[in-house]
Amino acid sequence: MTAIKHALQRDIFTPNDERLLSIVNVCKAGKKKRNCFLCATVTTERPVQVNVVKVKKSDKGDFYKRQTAWALRDLAVVDAKDAVKDNPEFDLHFDKVYKWVASSTVEKNTFISCIWKLNQRYLRKKIDFINVSSQLLEELPKVAEESVPSGENQSVAGGDEEAVDEYQELNAREEQDIEIMMEGCEYAISNAEAFAEKLSRELQVLDGANIQSIMASEKQVNILMKLLDEALKEVDQIELKLSSYEEMLQSVKEQMDQISESNHLIHLSNTNNVKLLSEIEFLVNHMDLAKGHIKALQEGDLTSSRGIEACTNAADALLQCMNVALRPGHDMLHAVKQQQQRFSDLREQFARRLASHLNSVFVQQLTQTLLRLYNRSHSLSVPGHDQSSTLAQHSVELTLPNHHPFHRDLLRYAKLMEWLKNTDYGKYEGLTKNYMDYLSRLYEREIKDFFEVAKIKMTGTTREGKKFGLHGSSGKLTGSTSSLNKLSVQSSGNRRSQSSSLLDMGNMSASDLDVADRTKFDKIFEQVLSELEPLCLAEQDFISKFFKLQQHQSISGTASEVEEMDGGALVRSYTSGVPQTISSEKDMIRQMMTKIFRCIEPELNNLIALGDKIDSFNSLYMLVKMSHHVWTAQNVDPASFLSTTLGNVLVTVKRNFDKCISNQMKQMDEVKISKKSKVGILPFVAEFEEFAALAESIFKNAERRGDLDKAYIKLIRAVFVSVEKVANESQKTPRDVVMMENFHHIFATLSRLKISCLEAEKKEAKQKYTDHLQSYVIYSLGQPLEKLNHFFEGVEARVAQGVREEEVSYQLAFNKQELRKVIKEYPGKEVKKGLDNLYKKVDKHLCEEENLLQVVWHSMQDEFIRQYKHFEGLIARCYPGSGITMEFTIQDILDYCSSIAQSH
Repeated sequence: MTAIKHALQRDIFTPNDERLLSIVNVCKAGKKKRNCFLCATVTTERPVQVNVVKVKKSDKGDFYKRQTAWALRDLAVVDAKDAVKDNPEFDLHFDKVYKWVASSTVEKNTFISCIWKLNQRYLRKKIDFINVSSQLLEELPKVAEESVPSGENQSVAGGDEEAVDEYQELNAREEQDIEIMMEGCEYAISNAEAFAEKLSRELQVLDGANIQSIMASEKQVNILMKLLDEALKEVDQIELKLSSYEEMLQSVKEQMDQISESNHLIHLSNTNNVKLLSEIEFLVNHMDLAKGHIKALQEGDLTSSRGIEACTNAADALLQCMNVALRPGHDMLHAVKQQQQRFSDLREQFARRLASHLNSVFVQQLTQTLLRLYNRSHSLSVPGHDQSSTLAQHSVELTLPNHHPFHRDLLRYAKLMEWLKNTDYGKYEGLTKNYMDYLSRLYEREIKDFFEVAKIKMTGTTREGKKFGLHGSSGKLTGSTSSLNKLSVQSSGNRRSQSSSLLDMGNMSASDLDVADRTKFDKIFEQVLSELEPLCLAEQDFISKFFKLQQHQSISGTASEVEEMDGGALVRSYTSGVPQTISSEKDMIRQMMTKIFRCIEPELNNLIALGDKIDSFNSLYMLVKMSHHVWTAQNVDPASFLSTTLGNVLVTVKRNFDKCISNQMKQMDEVKISKKSKVGILPFVAEFEEFAALAESIFKNAERRGDLDKAYIKLIRAVFVSVEKVANESQKTPRDVVMMENFHHIFATLSRLKISCLEAEKKEAKQKYTDHLQSYVIYSLGQPLEKLNHFFEGVEARVAQGVREEEVSYQLAFNKQELRKVIKEYPGKEVKKGLDNLYKKVDKHLCEEENLLQVVWHSMQDEFIRQYKHFEGLIARCYPGSGITMEFTIQDILDYCSSIAQSH
C-alpha cells in the first residue's frame, strides 16, 4: 500500500500541488467489480483545500487516473455502519449517498480517522460521524499532515503533529533563526560536524549560566516567602471581618424578604382588584341596554318615522349587546346569564311585533289594490252606465299601477329587516314568504287586468273587432281570455283566409291590409313591454334593498318543502333544521321575482298568440320589439328574472315568426292558377314585395336582423321555385312571359329595397328576366318574312357547301329572278299588317300592371331590324351589282313599329 501511495503522490497529486494524507482500497457496495482508491488530500497552497478523490486504474492497467473529486466541505455524514464489530462497509453522504466496501477494516478505520482529523483542523462546519467508535475518533491517524504556520489560528494539540514522508518541515521563523546562526559561522555549510559541535558547546555554556542564575536568586526567594506568610495572616483577619458582616447581612436579608413578600401580596391584591373592576366595567358597558331602548322595543310606534328610527336604534343596540364577545368565564356568571335571557326575551318580543306589523302592511296593500280593481270593474258593469265610453277610456290608459309609494313606505323598515335577518331568521323567512304570497296575488290581478286592456285595445281597434261588437260590454271581454281569442280568430278569418297569411292566395290583396292597425298593434305591444320592464326592475331593486340580499343566504327550517310556480319552481330543502345554502343573492332575488311575477310569462304568451292570430305580420313587430327589450335587459343583468322571462317569450315569438315564414312557403308550393285567364304578376310575388317593404321598415337597425336575412333567403328561393312551377303549368300565358314579368318584378323590388343579403338573388332575377325576354321575343317574332327567310336559308346552305357567294346567283333555284319574285311578296303594306298582328298577340300575353309591352315591342323591333340587315348583307354579297333591294327600308320598319305602338 505504501508503494501505491507514493506512486499516486508522484503521478497524480504532486502535479496538482496536492499532498496525499490517507488512502483506502474500496469497491462499490453490491458490485464486486474493479477496485478503486479513495484518497484524502490537501493542497499545498494557501488557503488549504481538503478533497476526497476517487482514483482508479486505467483500462490497460498500467497507470492510475483521477476520476472524481469531492470537496470535504460538501461531506455531510460519514456512516461506518457498525461501531462495535468489524465491518468493511461505510457510506459517504455528499450530494447523494455513496456506499463503499473497503478491502480491510484497518484501512477503513484509518481513512475515517483521517477524515475526522481534517474536519477538526480545517472546517468550521462539522461532519456527522455515526456508527464510529469513540476511541477511533480520539486517537491520531498516522498519516502525513502539513504543519500549520504559526501565524494561522488553526493549531494541533501537542503530540499530534506528524511527519510527512519521515521529516518535519520548518516554519518561516525557524528557517530565519537557522539562517542567522549559519551566517555567524563561515564553515557551517562546508563542515556540518564542526558546526554541530560548536552548537553543542554553546548549549552547555547556556545551561551552566542558567543554573548559576537560579542559585544566585535563593535569598530573594526567602524574602518573597516571608512576605507571602504575612499576606496570609492579613487574609485570615479579613475573612473574620467578612464573616461578621455576612451574619449582619443575613439578618437584613431576612427582614427584606419579609417586606418583599408583603409588597408582593399587596401588589397582587391591587392587580386583582384592577382586573375585577375592568371585567365589571366591560360587562356594564357592553351588556347594559338603556331604558329608552327597552321601551322602544316593547312599545315603540312602528307606523311613524320617528318611532321606526327609535326602534331601529334600539334594535341595533340590542344586537350589539347580544353579540358582544364575552371573555372566558363570563358565561358562567349568573348575572350574565340573566341579562342574556332578558335580551333573548326582548328580541323575541320585538321580532314577533315587527313581523306582525309588516304582515299587516302587506295585507293592507293587497286589500287596497283589490278594492280599487273591484270598484273599477263594478263601475264598468253598473246598469245604465255607458260601458262603451268607459271601456274606450279604460283602454286608452294602458298603464300599470305605480308601487313606488308602497316601496317607499316599506323601505323605512329596511334596517329592521336586516336586524330581523341577523337575529331571527325564521321570522325573516316567514315575512319573505308572506311578502311573495301577498304581492304575487296583487300583481296577478293588476297584470291580468293590464293585459285584458291591451287585448281589448288590440282587437277593438280593428274593423273586424268593430263588426263583432268588441266595444260593447266589457264584462264579456274581461270574463275570459279564450272568448277574446275566439273573436280574434273570427276577425282574422274575415281579413284573410288561413289566419291572415302573408302570401295568401285568396281574394284579399295586400292593398286591403290596414297598415294603421299594424302600427297600432306595434305601439300597444311596445307600451306593454315598456310598462312591464320598469315594474319588474323597480320590484327587483326594492327586494334587494328591503330584504338585504347582499350576501350568500342560508334558509333553515324543519321540514321539506317545494313551492311550484308558473315558469319555474322555487325549491327549498329543509332537513332536520340544517341550513341549506342558496348559491347567491341573484338566485334568491330571481326566485322571489319568479314567484311574485309568475303570471307575466303566460300573459305575454297569450298576448303574442292573440297578435299572431289577428295578423301574422305582427310577428315581425313582436320579434323586433322583444329582441330589443331582451338585449336591454341582458346588458343590465343577463341572469335577472326580467332577462330570463323575456328570453323565454322571445323563443315563442321567434317560433311564430318561423312558422309564419314556413306557412308562406307551404302556400307557395300549393298555389293554383286559373286556366282561363292570363297569369300576370303572381300574387305571392306581389306579397313578397309587400313583406320585404314592411320588414325593412320594421327591422331597420334591429338586433335580430340576421333572422330576417335567413327568412329572406328561404322566401326568395321559394318564390323562384314557385314562379318556375307556375310558368311550367301555365296554359293561357306563355312560359317565357310568366318568367319574364315576375322576375322583372322581383328584380325591380330588390333593386328598390337594396337588401344586401339578396344581392345574388337580385342578379339571378335580372338574368332570368333578360334570358326569358330574349327567348320570348325570338319565339314570338319568329320569321315575319317567312318565304324570304327560307330563300336565304337555301343561299346560306349553298355557300356552306362550298359555292362561292358571287356564284350563288347562277344557281337555278337562287337566281336573281327567283329573288325578285320572293321580294315582291313582301311589300311594305304586308309587313306593317304582320307587325300589327304581332303587337296584338304580345298585348294579349302581357299584363298591364308590369307595363312591359313597350319593352318587349322595342326588343322585337330590334330583332326584326337585325334580320333585315342580315338579308341585305346576303344580297350585297351574293348578288353584287344586281340592284335588287327590299321594297321597304329600316326607316319604314321604325315608322311601322312607332305607328302601331301609338295606335294601340
